Amino acid sequence: MPLDPRLLKASLLGLFLALSVPSVLAQESELFSLKNRWENITTQMPEDSRAKALEELADEASTLVRQYPDNARVLIWQGIVVASQARVSGGLTALGLAKEARSILERGIKLDPQGNNGSAYVTLGALYDRVPGWPVGFGDSETAEAMFQKALAIRPKGIDVNYYYAAFLEDQGRKDKALEHARRAVNGEARSERQISDEALRGQARRLLASLQ
Repeated sequence: MPLDPRLLKASLLGLFLALSVPSVLAQESELFSLKNRWENITTQMPEDSRAKALEELADEASTLVRQYPDNARVLIWQGIVVASQARVSGGLTALGLAKEARSILERGIKLDPQGNNGSAYVTLGALYDRVPGWPVGFGDSETAEAMFQKALAIRPKGIDVNYYYAAFLEDQGRKDKALEHARRAVNGEARSERQISDEALRGQARRLLASLQ
């Protein structure tokens, strides 16, 4: 008696789910661990210990990307880690890491135009703001602002995007606008999955707001 095609389809679907669910759970667990360690390094660890810890974390992120090369969230988190490396490094090392982070984040955005809920655009905005301009680096204030605006369109109440945008505006001499976004950062919504780092940025936003008033 031939097998009912509907039963065959249901069986194949069940097999696919049985095989894929453990892989997805493992991926989420590894990404959760990576994110938590990044938060610990960037908010709790003494500054003179961060460079080595971020280097090790970047190696782990690279391994994770090799396992899941088409996962936008994994790529974007790798870019965030490498951008953090650039921030604590100096000279040509920092510039090389910044270029690497930009490339990784751009690849992530190609897979996910929302940039993991705007996180990729926030990090790119900070990179374009802080990296030297041509001919040394790729820094560009217009591109930085465009990246921050994209992040704001996705997550207008985000503490991170409003804080980094406020710091950018202060550097640009646009005090009134910087005040507006510093206030938004202080009153912003912390993400449940990044509570520690968002609250740390809220503290920085309070200090920025006080200096602007």
